[in-house]
Amino acid sequence: MLRRALDALYLAAGYLAGLFLIAIFLLMMALSLGRQVGVNVPSGDDFTAWSLVAMAFLALAHTFKSSELIRMGLVIERLSGRARTAMELIALGIGTAIVATLSWAAVTMTYESWLLNDLSSGVVSVPLWIPQLGFSVGSSILLIAFLDEFYNVATGGYPRYSKPPPKTKEEIVERAASGNL
Repeated sequence: MLRRALDALYLAAGYLAGLFLIAIFLLMMALSLGRQVGVNVPSGDDFTAWSLVAMAFLALAHTFKSSELIRMGLVIERLSGRARTAMELIALGIGTAIVATLSWAAVTMTYESWLLNDLSSGVVSVPLWIPQLGFSVGSSILLIAFLDEFYNVATGGYPRYSKPPPKTKEEIVERAASGNL
């Protein structure tokens, strides 16, 4: 049940990132077309930038868990057995520490913006904690994904962010043809 809830969280964050991508498209189109007809979108650049940050950070956990995040596997992929598990845990431990630091800083920044009632300096004055939520929530969900993966590998599971090695020649050809080798 917990596994399904976590997978649903990662998927929901991915869908929310997709909605922010659509928002970026709509804002960019409004800004571009508005210039042609003399209509100004107040703080359009600010809203686009905030949507971009929210999209990027909300997509990270889903991308990580879907084996699509760029990672350095050249050393780890050459190992097997306990040596591979140890290297995976070291890499996940370092990654978790970095993401925990990022998440802590993001949440602290958002909380302080809320506490101080920071406002944006654009034409449309927006409390800064609102656009900072995408950064905070996205980095926190990524931290959950890293902790989830660390626990999975530490308890003997195969990393979900890594595709298992192909078992047959046909599978190698099929992965190569689809670009997922």
